[in-house]
Amino acid sequence: MAGLRYVSSVGVGTPLLLLVIMAMMVVPLPAFLLDILFTFNISLALVILLAGIYARRPLDFAAFPTILLIATLLRLSLNVASTRVVLLNGHTGTGAAGNVIQSFGDFVVGGNYTVGFVVFAILVIINFVVVTKGAGRISEVSARFTLDAMPGKQMAIDADLNAGIITQEEAKSRRAEVAQEADFYGAMDGASKFVRGDAVAGILILVINILGGLAIGTLQHGMAIGEAMRVFTLLTIGDGLVAQIPSLFLATAAAIMVTRVSAEQDVGDQVLSQLFDNPKALAVTAALIGLMGTIPGMPNIAFLLIAGAAAGGAYWQYQRVLARRREEEIALPPPPPPETKELTWDDVAPLDAIGLEVGYRLIPLVDRNQNGQLLNRLRGVRKKLSQELGFLVPAVHIRDNLDLDATTYRITMHGTTIAQASIFADQDLAINPGKVYGELKGNTVKDPVFNLEAVWIGEDQSEQAQAFGYTVVDASTVVATHMSQIVQEHAHELLGHDEVQQLLDGLAKVTPKLVEDLVPNILPLSAVVKVMQNLLAEQVPVRDVRTILEVLSEYGLKSQDSVTLTAAVRTALGRSIVQQINGLANELPVITLDPSLEQILQHSLESMTGTGVAIEPGLANRMLQSLNEAHVRQEVGGQPSVLLVGDGLRDFVSRFARHSIKGLHVLGYNEVPGTTQLRIVATVGDDTVGLNGATA
Repeated sequence: MAGLRYVSSVGVGTPLLLLVIMAMMVVPLPAFLLDILFTFNISLALVILLAGIYARRPLDFAAFPTILLIATLLRLSLNVASTRVVLLNGHTGTGAAGNVIQSFGDFVVGGNYTVGFVVFAILVIINFVVVTKGAGRISEVSARFTLDAMPGKQMAIDADLNAGIITQEEAKSRRAEVAQEADFYGAMDGASKFVRGDAVAGILILVINILGGLAIGTLQHGMAIGEAMRVFTLLTIGDGLVAQIPSLFLATAAAIMVTRVSAEQDVGDQVLSQLFDNPKALAVTAALIGLMGTIPGMPNIAFLLIAGAAAGGAYWQYQRVLARRREEEIALPPPPPPETKELTWDDVAPLDAIGLEVGYRLIPLVDRNQNGQLLNRLRGVRKKLSQELGFLVPAVHIRDNLDLDATTYRITMHGTTIAQASIFADQDLAINPGKVYGELKGNTVKDPVFNLEAVWIGEDQSEQAQAFGYTVVDASTVVATHMSQIVQEHAHELLGHDEVQQLLDGLAKVTPKLVEDLVPNILPLSAVVKVMQNLLAEQVPVRDVRTILEVLSEYGLKSQDSVTLTAAVRTALGRSIVQQINGLANELPVITLDPSLEQILQHSLESMTGTGVAIEPGLANRMLQSLNEAHVRQEVGGQPSVLLVGDGLRDFVSRFARHSIKGLHVLGYNEVPGTTQLRIVATVGDDTVGLNGATA
C-alpha cells in the first residue's frame, strides 16, 4: 500500500505543479511568497546545472528537455507575478516586490539603475548571443546527424548479431538505446527554442515593466518623472536580474548536455584528465606567464603567483606520470633456465584445426589487458556456428607471427593458409553496400569478406560515414566475420572421426538401438564420416543426426558408396534444405537444364573413366558462363539461385559448378518437397538448343 501511495503521489504531483505554475500567472501573490519562490527558482536552476555536469552520459539525464520546459514556465510565471506586484505597489518604494528583488536592485547594482541596466544587458547578451545561440546550433546539428546515422547503426547491430558477437537481448538493448538517443537529441533541438524564447521574453518584459511602471507612477500616483523612473527601473532591473541568473544557469546546462561526449566520467573528471594530464602544457604556460610577469609595468605579483602555481602543478603531474611508468616497468623475475632433456613425441606439436596468426600491430585486438575484443567475438562466432552446423567447431588458436606484415592477419586450417588480409586495429572499416551519398577520406580497399568497396577511416568519421549510408564496423568485427565465412565454407574439413563419434555418443543416450545397429554392423564409422563431410561441403548442416543415421541404416544394407548414401540422406533432408535456401515461401524459383544438354551430360557420366568425366571443354565453359549469368540475375533480383537437375546428375553438376559459381545451390528433383511449387526462371542448354540462359 505504501508503494501504491508513493506512485499515486508522484503521478499527481507533476500535473499539480503545472497547475500551480499556470495559476501563478493569474492569482496575485504576496511579496513574502515571491521571495520564497524566487529563491526556489534559483535553487532549482542550480540543481539542474549540477545534474547536467555530473551526468556521465547525456542519456543519463534524458528527462532534461521536459525539466527545462517546466523550469522555464516556472520562471516566466514568476515574471508575470512579480510584474503585477511591481506595477500595483511600486509607488510605495523599492521593497514593494519583496526582499529578493530589492536586494538585487539595491545591493547587486548599488542602487544605480543605469549600472543595473548595463549589467542586465550584458547578462542577456551572454545568455542570448553566446550560450543560447551556440547550444541551439549544436542541438540542431546533433539531432540531424543522429537521425541520419540511425540506419547505419541498426545495420551494424544486425551485423554483430548475425556474426554471433552479441546476443538477441544485447541487440534489443542497443536498438532501444539508439532510438532513445535519437529521441533525446530531437527533444534537445526543440528544447533549445525554449531557452532562446526565454531570453527574448526577458528583454520584452524589462521594457514593458519600465514603460508601464513609468506611466502608472506619473499618471495614477502623481510621482515625479525622475522618482518614478528611479523606483520602477530599480524594481524592474532587480526583477530582471533575479530571472536572468537562473535563465543563464538553464542555458548553460542545456549547452553542457548537447556538447557532452559519452564517457564513464562526469564533466569535471573529463576536464581534469584531458586538460591537465600532460605536464608539458602546464610547464610551458608557467614559463610564458612568468616571462610576462618580469616585464616592468605589468602586475608582476599576480603573474608570478599564477606562474608559480602552474609550475607546481606541472611538477606534481610529472611525478605522477613517472610513478605510473615505474609501476608499468616492474617486471617479473626471469624464469629459470630450462632443463636440458631428450626429445620425445611430446615435442612434435600437432597442427591446429583452426589458427589465427596476427602481425605485431594487431596484438592489441587479442590482448585482454589492452581491452581487446577479438577473443570474445571469436568465441561468439564459434558458438553460433556450432549451433548452426550441428557439431562443435574446434577452438581458434591465436598466435603472433613476426614474419607477417605488421597489419596483416592469416587464417589457417590444419597448418595451411586459407585466407589472409590487412586491417588497421585503431580504425573502422566503412563498407559501401552499393548506394552511398558521399565520399570518405581514408585508405580505399576491398572488404576481405564480401569483396565490396570499403574505406578505412578514423573513429571520428564513423557517424559521418553512417550518415552517408556506409556500413561501419571495427577491426575486430572484420576479423570475426571473415573467420565465420571461412569456417562455414570449410566446415567439412573440420569434421573428423572424433567429432562424429561424439555425435553418435550423444544420440545413443536417446536412441541407443539405432546407433548400436548402424556402427559397425551396417556401416563403418569412416563411411558415416564421409557422408556427413559430403553434406557439409554443400552447406547442409548435420544437426538432424537421427534422420541421417536412420537413412544410412536403411540404405547401408544396399550400398556403401558415399555418393549414393549422401544422395539418399539429402532426399530425406529435402524439406530442411529447401527451407534453408528459400525460407518459408511456397514457390521456389529454379534454373533448369535443357533436356538435350542433360542427355549429353548423362552420356558423359556413363562413359566416365578413372581420370574423370569426358565432357568437351568448350561445352563446359559455355555451360559455366550461362549458369553464372543466370546466377547473377537471381542475386541481383534478391532471389535464391537454385539449379534443378535430375537426381543422377546432381552430384556431378554440383561438383562441376561448386568452385566456379559461389552461392549456386544444386538440387535433385526428389529433394524438392511435393508441397513446393516450382517456377522456372531460366533454362540452360547446348548451343544447338540455346545454351544462353532464357527466361521461361
